[in-house]
Amino acid sequence: MIDVRHMRYFQAVAEELHFGRAASRLYIAQPALSRQIQQLEELVGTPLLRRTQRKVELLPAGQVFLERSNLILADIERAVVDARRTGAGELGRLSVGFIHSSTYGLLPSIVERFRHLYPDIELELHEMPIAEQHVALTRGVIDVGLLRPQPAPPELEVQPVLEDPFLVAVPLTHPLAKRRSVRLEELQGEPMVMFPHRGSPLFHSRIMAMCEAAGFTPRVVQQATQIHTVAGLVGAGIGLAIIPGTARNLQPRGVRFLEIADRPEPVHVALGWLRSKEDLPAVRSFRQVTLLVAQQMWAARVGEPSSAISRVR
Repeated sequence: MIDVRHMRYFQAVAEELHFGRAASRLYIAQPALSRQIQQLEELVGTPLLRRTQRKVELLPAGQVFLERSNLILADIERAVVDARRTGAGELGRLSVGFIHSSTYGLLPSIVERFRHLYPDIELELHEMPIAEQHVALTRGVIDVGLLRPQPAPPELEVQPVLEDPFLVAVPLTHPLAKRRSVRLEELQGEPMVMFPHRGSPLFHSRIMAMCEAAGFTPRVVQQATQIHTVAGLVGAGIGLAIIPGTARNLQPRGVRFLEIADRPEPVHVALGWLRSKEDLPAVRSFRQVTLLVAQQMWAARVGEPSSAISRVR
């Protein structure tokens, strides 16, 4: 059986055209090298070299064997390098799920940074609602998901990475548009654009709870599932809305965003993955980049680094 050693020995002799120099280059004794080349020729079934006392020449069969073995050795070296880089999380393919609202700022920054740091990892991006991401993660359809924290299957790990505080969106023509902040109780009786329970259960339940805590039930005049749609309806004068701060990145026309003086608990953008995959190098690399980008975004927003979400677990 011809092995890699035979190819490397033959390569050295063919390049040096001298057994002594080739043996010195390979750090083996010349007689041992001669025996290995004779064994190779026996295995191939034809002479590869013409030997005289003065020189060594490649026969046509030897030239063909050298060319083909060079390709094989180069492939082996590439395989070793690629395997090493894959093991270090620098090469491969990663399938990423994401919610639509993450495209307003966080996801593009993550993708840009990740591609810069790991240009040889191919990213496959799939827009999916949160519940669909849970299923895709458990089935291995995606490797990581950019989503929002909500009850998930036990085999999934969900790590919040960035706070997304609620704001009140008002039309520029509304009297409240002259303000910088508002208390939730001041929204009582106002026409409101609301996230539906079925299409956006997380936002719906959180907004309903904060309004009820403020002593009123929202007067809903219109519902919409997507953040950009809600912001657009506010800009059209349909009503006010309590909306994640991510909407600011959209810069919708005709809308002013007000801080909520009550400071309700924010929602978060989170990263989810299958616990059994958390040590895969590419997954870990993506988690590290996501946290780095999220920390920088948080620092730019509040002027200091986030201490609550600071490292890959």
